[in-house]
This record gives sequence, structure tokens and C-alpha cells, in this order.
Amino acid sequence: MTTDHHTGAAPSRRRGRRRTTATLAAGTAAALLLAACGGADGGGGEGGPVDAEFNQGETEVVNPSDQTGGTLRYAISSDFDSPDPGNTYYAFGWNFSRYYARTLLTYVGAPGAEGTELQPDLAAEMPRPNEDLTEWTVPIKQGLRYEDGSEITAPDIEYAIARGNFGAQALPNGPKYFQDLLADSDDYEGPYADEDDPLAGFDGIETPDDHTLVFHLKDPFAEFPYLLIQPQTAPVPPEADRGEQYQSRVVSSGPYKFDGEYRPGVSLNLVRNDQWDPATDPTREALPDRVEVQLGVDQNEIDQRLASGDLDVDLAGAGVGPAMRGTLLTDEARKNSVDNPQSNTLRYVNISTVLEPLDDLACREAVMYAADRDALQRAWGGDTGGDIATQIMPASLPGADPGIDLYPSQDNQGDLDKARQKLEECGEPDGFSTSIGVRADRPSEVSTAEALQQALARVGIETRIKQYPSDTYTNTQAGSPSFVEDNDLGLTVYGWAPDWASGYGFMSKILDGDAIQDAGNANISELDDERINGWFDEVITVRDPEERASIYTRIDRRAMEQAAILPAVFERTVLYRPPNLTNVYYHSGYSMYDYMALGTTRE
Repeated sequence: MTTDHHTGAAPSRRRGRRRTTATLAAGTAAALLLAACGGADGGGGEGGPVDAEFNQGETEVVNPSDQTGGTLRYAISSDFDSPDPGNTYYAFGWNFSRYYARTLLTYVGAPGAEGTELQPDLAAEMPRPNEDLTEWTVPIKQGLRYEDGSEITAPDIEYAIARGNFGAQALPNGPKYFQDLLADSDDYEGPYADEDDPLAGFDGIETPDDHTLVFHLKDPFAEFPYLLIQPQTAPVPPEADRGEQYQSRVVSSGPYKFDGEYRPGVSLNLVRNDQWDPATDPTREALPDRVEVQLGVDQNEIDQRLASGDLDVDLAGAGVGPAMRGTLLTDEARKNSVDNPQSNTLRYVNISTVLEPLDDLACREAVMYAADRDALQRAWGGDTGGDIATQIMPASLPGADPGIDLYPSQDNQGDLDKARQKLEECGEPDGFSTSIGVRADRPSEVSTAEALQQALARVGIETRIKQYPSDTYTNTQAGSPSFVEDNDLGLTVYGWAPDWASGYGFMSKILDGDAIQDAGNANISELDDERINGWFDEVITVRDPEERASIYTRIDRRAMEQAAILPAVFERTVLYRPPNLTNVYYHSGYSMYDYMALGTTRE
């Protein structure tokens, strides 16, 4: 998912090929992206020092405790796109909604690679596929109940998926994987078209009884279980649904329920749901008695309140801002209260494969060789801001190969001789000119564009930096091929995080030719490589995870050979954990702290 968490998918360009895969309507995804705070040595607030080390939470649980009670306090500088589980694409929303919304599957609650493994949540067991991976059967646990005591049934989950994916009134914010994948549903007009029978004509999901779902797919899809962690699979009682207004008071299936209504831009508060049965739930600790979220709080204020102990978690998960980052990392007493994990977010520059002269591979390779990777890393804050990236997939994903380094240079400052040689090959010995698109309100992205501009000028590639607002960048500027062409955006600064922890979940939207869209496009380089496209079509039919991983390695290498993406860094964030916060660890599946594990020692 994009680090802007773009919502919804525009129609893809078919480019003459049958579309056999689900597009990644992006995010981050991300994004997708990171989260907030926990206990450690020397921080402010109650609870006293915690015996922990710098970045310990990346691999271990810090301040473990089973103490219940107290109030867990979150804040965010913006707001939810929606707290409705069926209408959210922000990574923090996927994480936070688990307080009140259970899904068919969920990630294992553990630090490290274990956190990307799947386990049943509402499901009674893992999904069972048929021989050709086009049918998946999911039994759900019996006796599960909503906050009002009524039973959760399979048709409620079917209804929830329908409302988020189908019809003119489908919820706008969430991804549309099910719309792309489910068979026999193209003519279904959604649950709001027929009040008497909202699921009439929805044949992609079958519910033979109240505790079984059978998903029928158009094509094989080996990674289908990953879709079942999405909040869109949280059950919704049809009689309670009010479309987008359902967000005001979501009916809980989890350990907490809304305390009053959600107040956009102001607050969302949760209290315990006495109908939740912890014996049926493998992942939710449910330690605090109450969870409070303040919305629209200035980021600098959030950072100060975290450090003083007046706040527990920054809901957005992007880490503290530059000013507080410097303070925390240079104060040895506070540094032990800091985690600096490598996230699953790649910061990078798209290189157009269709605009002249970048439609010539050698000209794109010239950009790759001329780039100063050391300067690009410094644009993101140096070592604590990110690790220099030479491949596309983050190291935590199966098939990632850090050995892919096709454009090496001394001290990572660029190979100018190679760059000039490539300019000769593409018929531009004196260089050429193009523009760099960037989000104006992202200082690190602007610094990235400036660093690249200076590096390319060394070989005669002259660039103009064009800045755009974040809220329209993916939809109407960088994500619009016609806008890219009209404004000569040969280079665009971007970021990406996976919708799920696999090469497909990370790369298909940004590299598959079938993912190119007229608006909201994330394959901004417009790479349409026959071999890569074929591998994406092949990999979804492969059962063996190791074989799939090897295909993802091939895709990554081939994309780097095509010089369609200039990786900058695999982002690191600076997360502060107040000493009163318990059970703190970085969760690789959500690229932030695991909100379900957190507790507090404060009353």
C-alpha cells in the first residue's frame, strides 16, 4: 500500500492481456505505516524506568506484563479515513480496528518474522482450497457474539464483504480485492440495491449454513488467505448497517465497543465488551479497561506528550518528528526508550519507461548509475532514517535478496563514468532534461528530489522539481499517466508498503503491467514487461511458498534490470515507548507496534 494509503482502484488498462490477478488498490499500506510507544529506561510519566535497550522492541517484547486495567491513551495529528472496518485503508486503521472488529484470519502476535504468519480469528481453522485454488472453504467458530448478545453468522461476513466491494454505493476507502477475484459477481449491484434481499445475485460467496463460507474465485490465487486478515471480513449485522454512517457506532465483535459515538476530528473512545469470549480469541490481550483516541492533535504536541508521559501511543505510527527524533537519539537516558525498526516501507523514485528519452533502457540506467545513494539516505535522516536499498523487496519478505545490487559505486556516491557511458548508448551524450515530481508537504521527499537533482546534474541530466499536495498526488498527478506525460514527470518520488507480507502483496501493484490505471495508478513508471507480467500470472497458481519466493526474487531482479525503480532506503522510524506502556514490540505484519498487546501500568 502506498504510504499515502490511496483508497479505491480506478479501472486498469488491460493492454491486450487478460487480467488474472487482483490489483493492489493502494494504500499502506501503509500506508501502509508505523506506530507508537512503550516502556524503557529514563522516560517521563509514571511507572518508573524499564530495563530495556535501544531498539529492543524490534525483536523482543519490552516490559512484558499481564496486568489489566487502566486507560490506554492514543492521539493522532489527522483522523481515521473511517473507523468502519469495511471502509479503511490506513495501516493504523487496520491495526486499531482489531479492538472492536474480529476478522476471519489474523497475524500471529509476535515480534520478528513470526508476526507475518497467519492464524484463525473468527475462522475455526485455516481455509481449505480445492485442487486448482479457485475455491476456498472457511468454517467459522460457533457461539461468537456481537456486543448486543446476538450471534455472529457466516452471512454477516458475506454481507460485510459485499458492502465494501460491490455496487455503486460500495464503501469507497477500502481495497477492492474481492471485487476483482470473486466469480459470478460481475452483475451484482451491491447490498444496498435490494433492501429485501441484499445478497441476491452475490454468488461469489456461498454460505451453505450459518457457520461456513465458500469463496468461489475467477482464477487460481494461492495467497488468498492473506485477504482474510482484511478488516472487510469483520462481520456486520445487516440491520445495523447505515452505509458510510455506520462508522458513527460500529457494532463490536471484539473485546471493546464504542463508548458513545465516533466524533470525526475530535475523539473515539472504547470500553470493554462483555460479550467477547477470550477463550475464542488467539491474539487480543485486552489488558486496558478503556481506550481513548484524541484526533487532530498537532504532531509536535503529540511528541512532547509522549516524552512527558501524558500520552501512550501516536496512533498514526509514523514515528516522532525530526525535532523530537534528534532529542531522543542524543539523550542517552531516553535513547533506551526508543525503537528504530526497519519498516516494510520502501522509499524510492519511479523512472518512467514511456517518456522520451527514458523509454530507452540505457537512459534509465544512466539515472541509476548517477544517483548518489549516500545523499538519498541522508535525505531520509541517515542511518536512523533508513537503510540504503539496492533491491525492491524489503528484507523481511520471502524471496528478498539483499545481494541484488546491479548499479554499484564507491561509497554509494554514484558511478559517473558508467552513467556517461549509458548516456552515449541512448544517444544523449550531453545529458537530457526531465522533471521530478514530489509531495510538497513531505520534507524528506523534497530533500530526496533535491539530492537526486544535484547528483544527476553531474552528468548533464538537468531536472526541474515540481511539487504537489499529498492528498491528490497518487490520484491526479503522479498516479495519472496523462498528467505525467503532460508535465514531463520522468521521475517521481514515492513510497510503498505491502498489503500483506509477500512479494505479490508488495510488488504487483507497482510492477505488473496489468496494474496500470488511468487514475490512482501506483505503477507510476508504467513498467509493462512481458516476463514480469507472466511471472505475476504464474506465481498465484503456485502452492509451494518457497517456489513462490524464488519467483519474487526473479521479479525483483528483472525490475532492477529494467531500471524502472531507483530504490532509496528501506525506511526506519523512531518510535518512543513511555515507561508505563507494557508488552511493547514492533509487529512486522502491521509495520508498527502491535496495538492488541499493549497495556498500561497507569490507572
